[in-house]
Amino acid sequence: MIRDLHCHLSQSLPGDSPAEKARHLIKVGQRLGIGHFCLFMGYPFLTNPSPEDLRRQNDQVLEAVTAHPDYLTGFVYLSGEHVAASLEELNRCVRDGPMRGIKLWVARRCSDPAMDPIFRRAEELNVVVFQHTWLKVSGQLPGESTPDDVAALGARFPGMKLICGHSGGDWERGIAAIRQHPQIHLGIGGSDPTAGFVEMAVRELGAARIVWGSDAPGRSFASQLAKVTGAPIDEAAKRLILGDNLARLLQP
Repeated sequence: MIRDLHCHLSQSLPGDSPAEKARHLIKVGQRLGIGHFCLFMGYPFLTNPSPEDLRRQNDQVLEAVTAHPDYLTGFVYLSGEHVAASLEELNRCVRDGPMRGIKLWVARRCSDPAMDPIFRRAEELNVVVFQHTWLKVSGQLPGESTPDDVAALGARFPGMKLICGHSGGDWERGIAAIRQHPQIHLGIGGSDPTAGFVEMAVRELGAARIVWGSDAPGRSFASQLAKVTGAPIDEAAKRLILGDNLARLLQP
């Protein structure tokens, strides 16, 4: 089964409710052989959501996951700017609910020790943490993490299951930043399908540390799948990247 690590419940999706929007996402993904989708963040996108915003967006994802439990896995959306509220959401949606991962975007860099209570709880619950990263020549968003921040976080929490989202955009630097931290996986979704990207990742990290995702609907399923299906790597590596690694990380 192809499993998609990285999908958003975007306002741009057709449908009047989270369940209808998710149904459309699933329908389109299935045309390309994708059988399961991780879903995080509701709408609208907010770079510094309040505790009320976090709860509302997590409720949207919960509605979609409840409507399509055979196809969707939810990740709870948290913010380092609101640690106490994030811990409450983590317990509500993961410990006491159906979600199986954590999504962190911007607002506070993940290397900031002020976020450590969130990561300690993630370790206790044994859930995977997906951290957005990007390296931008135009300047980072406020509180936007880089792969170096993820590496620093991984050094503090070597037992935590951690994914470096987007590979930092500048994937050569992203791969190098996390190479020495074997528990950190590389999320390869949400950037251009550039030749050599996946090949370098397999060579430097090994296929068992690479997780495919699309970043749909912001990116197309087809272009993101092409990163793996078009790479000159063996079929066993493709199976790991396209689904088996994610299935292992999501084990409760």
